[in-house]
Amino acid sequence: MSGPAPKPTKLKELQGNPGKRKLNKSEPQPVPGIPSCPRHLSDRAKREWHRVTRELNAVGLLTQVDRAELAIYCQAYARWIEAEEYVAEHGLTVTTPNLFVVPSPYLGIANKAMEQMHKFAQQFGMTPAARSRISLEKPAEEDPFETFVKQKLGEKA
Repeated sequence: MSGPAPKPTKLKELQGNPGKRKLNKSEPQPVPGIPSCPRHLSDRAKREWHRVTRELNAVGLLTQVDRAELAIYCQAYARWIEAEEYVAEHGLTVTTPNLFVVPSPYLGIANKAMEQMHKFAQQFGMTPAARSRISLEKPAEEDPFETFVKQKLGEKA
């Protein structure tokens, strides 16, 4: 089957269903929440895991079954940073034993990791374009007088 991958119903709902197509109400609904961080991730990947899971969970886009996909993203992120640091320190090219100057293999590593990160980011609404299509309803601001009354009634209880 060709064409773009289907977008998760939750993401379509957050975007206001711009295509106005019928939403899949039978889509499986995994348990929401932050899955445990895999132990095999590098330290840098674990830091990214904790950063991004807080953000995704806050907008309701993370479930327990997303663990493997998220681990792939985080490890790709760590690999990308490592490759970019290597290129920054050693340059864009390397010289072969035959004295040919060729692009550093770390450029390929960095580029592949960026592709993997970008695919994941699109799936979870983590790109500026994806976010521009999401509309989150903000909770209604509470009336200051109502807050005051609740506080006073709470003190008497």
